[in-house]
Amino acid sequence: MKKELLMASALVSTLGVASVAQAVTASYAGSMKVGVEFESADDVATDTSTVSDLSNFNISLSETTDGGTTISTSFEIVDEGTVSADDDNSITLTFTDGSKLDVLNAGNAAGTHVVAVPSAGGEQGVGGTTTNNAPTDVDFGAAATPLGIEYHTYDNFLLDGLKMSASWSTDNGAAKGATARLENSWGVGATYVTALADGDTTITVGGGVASGDVVTSGTTATSDKSGVNFGLSAVTGKLTIGVGYGDGDTFVGNNAGVTVNQEVDGSVMKAGISFAASSDLTLAVGVTQGEGKDGQFGTAGTTEDSNDSTSASVTYTVASGVSTVIGYTQVDTNNEGASSTDGGSAWYVGATMSF
Repeated sequence: MKKELLMASALVSTLGVASVAQAVTASYAGSMKVGVEFESADDVATDTSTVSDLSNFNISLSETTDGGTTISTSFEIVDEGTVSADDDNSITLTFTDGSKLDVLNAGNAAGTHVVAVPSAGGEQGVGGTTTNNAPTDVDFGAAATPLGIEYHTYDNFLLDGLKMSASWSTDNGAAKGATARLENSWGVGATYVTALADGDTTITVGGGVASGDVVTSGTTATSDKSGVNFGLSAVTGKLTIGVGYGDGDTFVGNNAGVTVNQEVDGSVMKAGISFAASSDLTLAVGVTQGEGKDGQFGTAGTTEDSNDSTSASVTYTVASGVSTVIGYTQVDTNNEGASSTDGGSAWYVGATMSF
């Protein structure tokens, strides 16, 4: 009996060592965010308060071949009332010169190079019911199907501080249906980072161009999904200022809460500022102005929807990995050229623990 136990122990140990030796390198990170939101929506008679808890756990996997190419991917598990997993992840090949190739779920290069504009922290938002189709993200014209790739150049491509990428995606071969969908797409983008002569200020400039084919078995749109975006940010000492702009065309399929396919011609402007008042305290303010004209496929919209929001927050680091935030958002909307009751305001008070 003793021999059998020793053999079993040796077998388990051997398999365990072999499993570890053959496994890819894994790392993880995550956070737990808990707070309360106080919301006052214009189209709701009673103000509401809701406890919000959001936990996420991210696992990154990577390994390097004998030739020096790194193969990596990642996935995220998110729990916000119900558990879900982020499965739109690409396989990334990083080559010895620093260039990369994303394979499957690669996204659109125009979205990759959107410049980060400072914005308020917190989980506050206004959830009014609306048919307003004004876009609120500068890269709203950039989209891709899962069957796509994106190539990223190495850093300092062509000149110091420049990095570029290009993407392409295709359809899955499914027959056209009554609901409009994206079929093919392409995008190009670039980011340039430089320091001013004073040595204290870093400037980032970025943007991209994207286009995609929209298909439907019924009436087609007067324009496909496409757009451009441009952004600029400056960091000097404790102060960060940024601005971004996007313009283009998008669509809403008739399975998204509307009874017909809608085409949207829109634009978005974002601006924001953040200030690190101390090593523990950060103040941030952001504004977004979105405009769009929507109409049934085949008929371009003539009256304007708008969605304007202003947000502010104060974030304080209590301890390493632990921060608290107070955030506020005010949203004003117009629908089909007239003032609507889809806006409102919201407060958020919460804390985040990260690892």
